[in-house]
Order: sequence, then C-alpha cells, then structure tokens
Amino acid sequence: MGDYSKALEFYEKSLKIKENALPSNHPSLANSYNNIGAVYNYMGDYSKALEFYEKSHKIYEKALPPNHPHLATSYNNIGQVYNNMGDYSKALEFYEKALSIWQKSLPPSHPHIQSVRNAIDNVRKKM
Repeated sequence: MGDYSKALEFYEKSLKIKENALPSNHPSLANSYNNIGAVYNYMGDYSKALEFYEKSHKIYEKALPPNHPHLATSYNNIGQVYNNMGDYSKALEFYEKALSIWQKSLPPSHPHIQSVRNAIDNVRKKM
C-alpha cells in the first residue's frame, strides 16, 4: 500500500519481540532486519537500508551454509542498495555473488537467476 512508516512501525515491533525471545544470531532476526532494510530502501534512505541489510547478512553468513539461497538474496539486496546509490562497482560485486550462489542452489530457469542477470547487465550499461 506504500505506507512505509506504518510498515516500519510493525516490523520494529516484531523485531523487539524477536530480540527479547531469540538468540542474537537467529535467522528469524535476520529476516526482520532484511524486512526493515527493504522498507528503508523503498523510502530512499539507502544508508539505513544498507545498515539493516548488512545486519541481516552477518547473521545469515554465520547461520546458513555458504550456498544457501537466503544468503544470495542478502547479497542481491545489498547490491540493489549500492545500485540505487550509484556505486555500480559495489553493486556488481554483490550481484555477482548472488548469481554465483543461485546458480548452484536453484534450477537454471528460476526467476531469481534471470532477475540478477538483468541487474548485472543494467549495472554494466551504467558503468
């Protein structure tokens, strides 16, 4: 609906509950950080988006195997923020990490693979 402040309010309430109930490296916390990062990204607050996406990513790196699709999603999200910020070399770096994992963990026809390939092509054109 585009009501980002309301979405943020509820994601933050959910995060507080999870922070009190779960260990600090629990993947559910990573999911909450990711959701908050997405809201900030939609709002155009890229530094806050990056902050929350990186918190999410650190948990996923510790909690998941190195070729887990959630880790690739995390790389992709960080790449999107760098792309939005105009830091195309960083965006390309993260998109390529996402692609590498998705190619190993998803079927070749999966839409995530084509989506990140398109993002890589668009970044290269901008560069």
